[in-house]
Amino acid sequence: MRLGTLIENDAGSLAEKTVTGFALDHRKVAAGCVFGAFQGARVNGEDFIPAAVENGALAVVARAEAEVDGAVHIVSEEPRRQFARLAAKFYGPFPSTTVAITGTNGKTSTAELTRQLWQLAGHPSASIGTLGVTTRQGQVSTGLTTPDIVTFLSNMAGLEREGVTHASFEASSHGLAQYRTEGLPVSAAAFTNLSRDHLDYHKTMEAYFDAKMRLFREVVDPDGSVVVWMDDPHSAEVVAAARDRGLKLLTVGRGGDTLKLAAQEPTHLGQTLTIEAFGESFTVKLPLIGAYQAANALVSAGLVIATGGDTAETLGHLARVVPVRGRLERVALSKAGAPIYVDYAHTPDAIEAACEALRPHTNGDLHIVFGAGGDRDTGKRKPMGETATRCADKIYVTDDNPRSEDPARIRADVLEGAPGALEIGDRREAISAAISAAGPEDVVLIAGKGHEQGQIVGDRTLPFDDVGTAREVAA
Repeated sequence: MRLGTLIENDAGSLAEKTVTGFALDHRKVAAGCVFGAFQGARVNGEDFIPAAVENGALAVVARAEAEVDGAVHIVSEEPRRQFARLAAKFYGPFPSTTVAITGTNGKTSTAELTRQLWQLAGHPSASIGTLGVTTRQGQVSTGLTTPDIVTFLSNMAGLEREGVTHASFEASSHGLAQYRTEGLPVSAAAFTNLSRDHLDYHKTMEAYFDAKMRLFREVVDPDGSVVVWMDDPHSAEVVAAARDRGLKLLTVGRGGDTLKLAAQEPTHLGQTLTIEAFGESFTVKLPLIGAYQAANALVSAGLVIATGGDTAETLGHLARVVPVRGRLERVALSKAGAPIYVDYAHTPDAIEAACEALRPHTNGDLHIVFGAGGDRDTGKRKPMGETATRCADKIYVTDDNPRSEDPARIRADVLEGAPGALEIGDRREAISAAISAAGPEDVVLIAGKGHEQGQIVGDRTLPFDDVGTAREVAA
């Protein structure tokens, strides 16, 4: 694609030059690249414009105040958004049907369950998010819930070339605030819930919620649909935003109209749901435990229906979905016979939801192993401890990606809310202690890391897997 065609304005003598790619890191710029120079919280990309031009950048997307010599200066008041839109023109086409999910908890499960439901309906499908890029063939990690815009768009385009027609993706608050989900058509968007998280970045709950609301106010297509889990205090605001834009609205949950959760009964390894939809009643044998798993499943079904899926067929397929890795995943039985679950819960609300999901399956004590991440929202640490104290019986506070912080200080913050908990800094020892202490009527929950394969300590990522560790200890 010629530069003049891409930017549709005066590119001067460089208009006929061929654009070869897009880059956000000046070290990845090659001849013919368009470079995005953005102001960040820690680094100002504008400082690297000369290096990018020296490496061969044809054009630079930046603020008017930035100095650009030797390349076309594409001026924008919001350079991140402009860069994303240009990159989308370059990398497209994309899968014909794409949907996005936002919310504090449930994004990963909802994106993956949506992919599974599409696949069961015969559509070549993929999901992008915390687990990486997932297709029927397997997973490839991207490292972030919402990867950078170049990675995101190139991955989406690659999926289209491989024959994928339907793709779901997680729209994180960071990704939405930084325009990392722009450019490609979004047929439908979903809201799961909102609770405290990422205030180290957004500073206030209002700013955090506002970032997520961009998905409904700006990102989803003007003729698109919005699926809302109605049993959350913030749902009404999402509904109002959808109605303001004239978007098709599908509401789900006990307070929903499209897919109304009329009844819910736990079973040994799942639950039976009664769903009222379009004047009919459906019984669904969902092979996932917990109220929040039912919520994720219904939002997923709503997204599939919003993009053309048959209601009866979609609800029927819920009986065939498989658990999402690291999301209330039953990974082993202890020698005493206690089931061991691994979950990604790392906020107070998520810990409460995971404990509530497991309580009906616990005849004895519920043991929970968890910690809090370093260099992240410190204000949620004490509430995490308080929630665990309220919802579980035996509590083990350990380390969870301390990063640059003192692990003992993080544990102390958590223990303020859980003064009676057992403190074991070494995560493997904590997991071993909980599994060894659990009796045959007990359940063990290892929370916080879920699918993750490493423990971030300082500037190193050390190999660590909750699932593998639990299985080794239990063997």
